Amino acid sequence: MRVLVLGAYGLIGSAIVDALLAAGHQVVGLGRAVETVRIRYCDVEWINGDLRRLTKPDDWASLLTNVDAVINAAGVLQDGPGDDVVAVQSTAMHALFRSCDTQCVRRIVQISAVGAEADAPTRFMTSKADADAALSVTDLEWIILRPGLVIGPTAYGATALLRALASVPFLLPIAFPRVMIQTVYVADVADAALLAVEGRVQTRRAYDLVEPGIHRFDDVLSAFRSWFGLPSDRRIIVPDALTRAAFRLGDALGRLGWRSPLRSTALKQAEASITGDPTGWCAASGREMLPLPETLRRMPASVQERWFARMWLLKPIAIGGLALFWIVSGIIALARFETARTILLAHGLPIPVATAAVLIGSAIDIMIGLGFVVRRTMPAAAIASIAATLAYLIAGSVWTTNLRLDPLGPFLKDIPLVLLALVTLAIAPDR
Repeated sequence: MRVLVLGAYGLIGSAIVDALLAAGHQVVGLGRAVETVRIRYCDVEWINGDLRRLTKPDDWASLLTNVDAVINAAGVLQDGPGDDVVAVQSTAMHALFRSCDTQCVRRIVQISAVGAEADAPTRFMTSKADADAALSVTDLEWIILRPGLVIGPTAYGATALLRALASVPFLLPIAFPRVMIQTVYVADVADAALLAVEGRVQTRRAYDLVEPGIHRFDDVLSAFRSWFGLPSDRRIIVPDALTRAAFRLGDALGRLGWRSPLRSTALKQAEASITGDPTGWCAASGREMLPLPETLRRMPASVQERWFARMWLLKPIAIGGLALFWIVSGIIALARFETARTILLAHGLPIPVATAAVLIGSAIDIMIGLGFVVRRTMPAAAIASIAATLAYLIAGSVWTTNLRLDPLGPFLKDIPLVLLALVTLAIAPDR
């Protein structure tokens, strides 16, 4: 079969692509940024496409040419720069379903989520539910799969947050003590999608994909901590007020392009719990989703996992620290303009040059700091901070020779600043 996969390089989508290729199917992958994955998946036909722009049936016509089936694994947690939940998860899907009917693409597998109901507390879930409802009234051979909390070797979003919290040294922070969770191994979701697209389970049905048991959130964290090989340190309940403040900060960062899992949508979903009914899928397929302990055994943790989890926690601290350093540095220079200029004048610079140096340097510092704050410009800001630091170091070494080897002076302190910028540049990619 020739299968079009939406969201083909995401957590679930990439696992589905692997399963389809292993089964001998041809895969067409649709995504907004496919340049990198073209190298990784050279046997997939990749198409650049933004679901926010595919809102009419005619927009899908060329994409469905010679396609036998469609699997929708695309999703957006919350609105933000470049993200529109309703457009991606509802409007585009209505157009896709109508176009499939016109183009005679009969089979559609919709990856939804447990809890996707019309009265759900978030737009993420209500838009999924709207698409599910639109698909369910068509004459197509549709199947809706609703995974629980998906666990896999790839980590970002909620799965990265789980790893990070479980790796905190000396204590285990519990932010959602009342939340109940059912997990599902990402390979099981991919296997279910494969069975569905091949017509090996009953069509025109919706199935929850969840493990048989239900866990408390703190037990899930404890399982991940054991998976890391870390001791079971003392648990500490994070106050609700602090948790909500962190999620409000995540919303603010989302407006700057950062896709933090700490956003109000995730908070509302967590408070509603993540549970489903596995009996329908078990009866249809004769298969049961792996329980969490077995899922973790299938993907042994290595030192890379521990590095990632702890660096994930340190990443916003490092980026925020650099942003604050550069912004404050520029503001202080402006606030103490005469003092800064006097230092340069004392080392022989003419008044116009010293004045321009302070003003231009302050502006550059503030711009670099603001660049760190915005996700899209952060890598460029890291490069600019390295270049500016080296430039200041060279210029200062030329004009203020007495400070070159001063252990308490500014020059030696510039070296850790460059190293930290290099680290943030190395861990900049989200996926």
